[in-house]
Amino acid sequence: MNVLILGSGGREHALAWKIAQSPLLTTLFIGPGNAGTRPLGTNLAVSVTDFNQIKQAVLDNNIQMVIVGPEASLVMGIHDFFANDEALRDVTVIGPGAIGAQLEGSKKYAKEFLQRHSIPTAAYQSFSPEEIGEAKAFLKELEPPYVLKADGLAAGKGVLILDDIKKAEDELESMLLDAKFGQASSTVVIEEFLSGVELSCFVLTDGENYKLLPFAKDYKRIGEGDTGLNTGGMGAISPVPFNDTLFKQKIIDRIVEPTIKGLRQEKIPYTGFIFIGLIKVGSEPYVIEYNVRLGDPETEVILPRIQSDLLESFVAIAEGRFDNKPLEINADYAITIIAVSGGYPEAYEKGKPISGLQDLDSQALFHAGTREENGHIFTNGGRVLAIRGQGNTMEKALEQGYSNLKCLQYEGMYYRKDIGFDL
Repeated sequence: MNVLILGSGGREHALAWKIAQSPLLTTLFIGPGNAGTRPLGTNLAVSVTDFNQIKQAVLDNNIQMVIVGPEASLVMGIHDFFANDEALRDVTVIGPGAIGAQLEGSKKYAKEFLQRHSIPTAAYQSFSPEEIGEAKAFLKELEPPYVLKADGLAAGKGVLILDDIKKAEDELESMLLDAKFGQASSTVVIEEFLSGVELSCFVLTDGENYKLLPFAKDYKRIGEGDTGLNTGGMGAISPVPFNDTLFKQKIIDRIVEPTIKGLRQEKIPYTGFIFIGLIKVGSEPYVIEYNVRLGDPETEVILPRIQSDLLESFVAIAEGRFDNKPLEINADYAITIIAVSGGYPEAYEKGKPISGLQDLDSQALFHAGTREENGHIFTNGGRVLAIRGQGNTMEKALEQGYSNLKCLQYEGMYYRKDIGFDL
């Protein structure tokens, strides 16, 4: 089987690494990929949002399956584009159609779905620019901190948590009236703040059955001790020590199964991943958000723990024989530490040469934002490398990861030294 993975980050490198191990694979393509995916398959110069370009690549390379990494492609309707094109409709797309993708594409839609199916989440209301007065009045009903969420996709920057009511009102005006996040903030969701510890739940489903993937915890803030600006993720760990048997069962009973049942009841076709962002408040799980694809950097710690053939599960979805049989999961701890460009998540420079890669086994890291030129590897993004560690204890996994990291160097390189500190 010829397979195309869409995307260019650490998530896509990890997917390529996992899919390349399957005996069902004939040829692997990654579009556009990065310097790390090149040894695993063929990088294709395609844009993840140019569907006609992707169509041509699929036809030219006789691709039978497309695994979609980024959310933008899904929210824009790539699954439906394939289903409605006579030349492409036999190609399997792992990722939901545009309706299912609204679980990530619209915070308001996701909140209403959660409410309809009695899935625990923070209390909320949504507002348009014409309702700015009502929105400010609702803010005054809440206790600080105040949570403002742009309804649409905002490249991970559309959520603000503010302690001061005046600052919250100013940001609300900026989002609704001044289009701070463009079209994404034409509607704003205001919700109560939940205090607790976060974790990520991942599900693979055909819309009827599902398989649980390993749970993970990621670290979003740029600074140690979870301080500073939010990022796309500075590291992750799996499994999550506080996610014991009882708590995990609560997640399955109250959140995962009602989500799958809700999709069935509303006749929303869904093939692919559901990423459920959770928070543990006391001893109870609540949903913070849905994503409709794998997370990054969580993918880099959950895929190394899956012993089952992931491509076989995708083929089972395509052939209508996907079931609830659990995936085989390795008991080891897996961690990833993200090395970023200096200045990230604000302005940063690209094109810095990376040294030390030759000193590491290819299994020791995934590339997140790199490019290759004349045999040399350069930085090509804010998050540059995801350095791995694995072991039968969290301490051993962290020790291996940080040891691997010390081999690497590029100008402005920064990473958090406290991944797993709170566990």
